[in-house]
Amino acid sequence: MKILAADIGGTNTKMGMCDEHGHIEQFKEYPTESLMGGPHVIDKLLLQLAAYTGYDAIAISTAGQVNSDEGYIVYANSNIPDYTGMKIREIIEDRFHKPVMVENDVNAAALGEAYFGAAQSFHDFLCLTFGTGIGGSIVIDRQIYRGAKGVAAEFGHLITHPLSGMNDDKSMPYYESYASATALVRMAQQVDPECVDGKVFFGKIRLGNEPLEQILQAWAAEVAIGLASLIHIFNPSAIIVGGGVMEQEDLVRAVEVQTQALIMESFADVKILKASLGNKAGLLGAASLFLR
Repeated sequence: MKILAADIGGTNTKMGMCDEHGHIEQFKEYPTESLMGGPHVIDKLLLQLAAYTGYDAIAISTAGQVNSDEGYIVYANSNIPDYTGMKIREIIEDRFHKPVMVENDVNAAALGEAYFGAAQSFHDFLCLTFGTGIGGSIVIDRQIYRGAKGVAAEFGHLITHPLSGMNDDKSMPYYESYASATALVRMAQQVDPECVDGKVFFGKIRLGNEPLEQILQAWAAEVAIGLASLIHIFNPSAIIVGGGVMEQEDLVRAVEVQTQALIMESFADVKILKASLGNKAGLLGAASLFLR
C-alpha cells in the first residue's frame, strides 16, 4: 500500500510517498507560508499533492487541534491565521477522490515513533516536542488517547509556576513558558545577547561557555518538573522527547537525571528517550493511520 503523506508545520511542509515498511520516496519540503493564513496553506498543499500519482490514500499531519474523526481543525493559534474550522479531509477528498485521514502533528509524531522509531517496544508512552511551545501526545495500548473532545495532551499548558501569573510582569504560569525551546533562548539571551537561536547557543556550549552551561542545566530542571508530574499521573513505560533542541544526547541524559531526582522510587523504571525519526516522524505517523 502506498500512502501520500504530508506534514504541515508552521515553517515548512514536508511530503512524500510512504509504504508499510516506513520507507519514504519522492520526499520534498517547501515553505508553508503559514502567516498568509489557513486557506493559502491548504491551496498550496493541494498544488503540491497534485504532482504525485500512484498512491492509495492521503494522510495529513498538521499543527493545531484536530478532530481526527471528521478531519477538520478544531483550533489553531495565530501561527496559522484563519485555520480554525478548516475542513481539510473534505477539501482533499473532493479534489483527489482518495480516502483521507488527518491527525495532529504531535500525535502523528508519536505514532511514527510507535511503529517505526524509538517507541516500538512500548505499549504505553508519552511523547513531547519542545519547540516554540510544547506539544504532547498520550499513547495507551498503542492508541492515541484523545480525551472527551479529542484535544487531550496539551502538556504545554500544565501550570508549573502558579504564582507567576500574579506578578506585575504578566508572565504566564504554563510549562511551555519555562521549558520550551523558546524559553531556553530567552534565558540564554539574558546572559549572552548573541544567543538568538538554539544553534548559536549550543555552539557556545560546545566551546565551554560555563555561564551558558548553567543556563542549560537550569532549563533542564524546568523540563524535568513537567515530566515528573506527567510520570506520576500516567505511569508511562517511556517518554519520547523530540524537537530540535532534544537532538543533543547530553541534554536528554541531563533531563533524565533531573527527572529521576523528582519522582517516586516506584516510578523510577520509566525510560526517557530521544525521538529517533527526526523530521520524518510526522509523515510516517500520518501514514500509519492507514497502515496499522
